[in-house]
Amino acid sequence: MMQPFTGRHMAIIMVCGFGVIIAVNLFMATLAVGGFSGVVVKNSYVASQQFNGWLDEAQAQEALGWIVTTGRTADGSISVATAEVPEGAVLTGRARRPLGDSDITDIVFTGNVETGFRSTLPLPPGRWLVRVEVAAGEDRWRSESEL
Repeated sequence: MMQPFTGRHMAIIMVCGFGVIIAVNLFMATLAVGGFSGVVVKNSYVASQQFNGWLDEAQAQEALGWIVTTGRTADGSISVATAEVPEGAVLTGRARRPLGDSDITDIVFTGNVETGFRSTLPLPPGRWLVRVEVAAGEDRWRSESEL
């Protein structure tokens, strides 16, 4: 035989429901605070003073006409294909996780502009932001892509 639904039952349902909501919010807030420091640049005033210089560098980079495409191979290595890049160019790279300051990895590439470049070691699985710099003499080309 069923008991009648009383105010006590409703109070228990409300407390349990809001308890679950509060617990999930606390868990998500803990993950958010632990995963991202909130700092994009160390000093925003200094970064704002350098902004026009960054724009000039970007225009000079576009004027080079170099085409650099970054990808990931099946074994986790980083592959870089180039076009219009002069022979003898040197590639350097750095990979980091999209959030947080941990897991920053310098990438060493082998290869050349004709056959393409490939990292000497694979990256662990997961999302990565890969910054590639191509240097040929005084010319520099930078790119950041998410893999």
